[in-house]
Amino acid sequence: MTRSFKQGFRKASYLAGLGILGLAFTGCVSQDQYKAVKLDRDQLAERLAQADSERNSAKAESDLLKKELDQLQGGGTTKEAMLANLTTQNVELQKQLDEINRKYTAALQGQNSLGAGPLPQQVTNALNEFAQANSDIVDFNAHTGAVKFRSDVTFASGDATLTSRAKEVISRFSQILNSSQCSGFELIVAGHTDNARVSSTATLAKGHKDNWYLSAHRAISVSEALQSDGVGPQRIGATGYAEFRPVADNSSDTGRAANRRVEVLILPNTVRSSVARADMAPSAGSPSRVTRTPAKAAVPFNKDSVEAPTKPLFNK
Repeated sequence: MTRSFKQGFRKASYLAGLGILGLAFTGCVSQDQYKAVKLDRDQLAERLAQADSERNSAKAESDLLKKELDQLQGGGTTKEAMLANLTTQNVELQKQLDEINRKYTAALQGQNSLGAGPLPQQVTNALNEFAQANSDIVDFNAHTGAVKFRSDVTFASGDATLTSRAKEVISRFSQILNSSQCSGFELIVAGHTDNARVSSTATLAKGHKDNWYLSAHRAISVSEALQSDGVGPQRIGATGYAEFRPVADNSSDTGRAANRRVEVLILPNTVRSSVARADMAPSAGSPSRVTRTPAKAAVPFNKDSVEAPTKPLFNK
């Protein structure tokens, strides 16, 4: 309420009081005149109360806005700290990505990061028997230490969720990985796709923005299955290479089927840390994608299968 309004109210009240007093002295006050003057006074009192209420509401709203403004202005330091922290994390994740890429390339060349020899003969024998017993889904390369899962059999058609058959095979594979001869070795799980572009609306809605995401999602599915079967997460690095590391020509159905794969590379050197566990979002232009293998159950990811053949075709 403004000061002028209060002064006006006091003056009106004063004049109304004088009017009543004057009428009383003259002895000519009628009941109707008295009621009219009283009504005016009551209306003025009501207006005063309403003005006080509006003033209090305005003050409360002003105080709230000021508090929010102070919080926003004071958040500058917090935002800067978060940005600095994210920048540091990004640098560290890039180092981890480079390390996984280096190990992956070396492993495919028949080497490992510490210059050690091939896998122990007992492990190699076990993996050869394992691959022969599951030749419909698995191929093993003793020279590189790579166990290759064929995506068209490992995952349901148009999906990156592991089939029951794949889970059974991975469970047997995990027993070998957890054996005393192999339990200390590092693992790199690498997903690959063919060059068919992800275009299905349903596929895109499930998180497959492109083949980078698809290859990483399939690697995550295999990584989580390994963890569910007791393989330590500190041993595992999961990465996706999309269509950029083909093993066959994408011009044929057979070649594209061969390129759709998830490789598990066994590096015969003892795990020193959890460096291989990284969490990096895909970004354009990167040579690969690295993703953490979380402890929770894998979220189903679906492959765009519109352009893919329905029958599993694979060339070694």
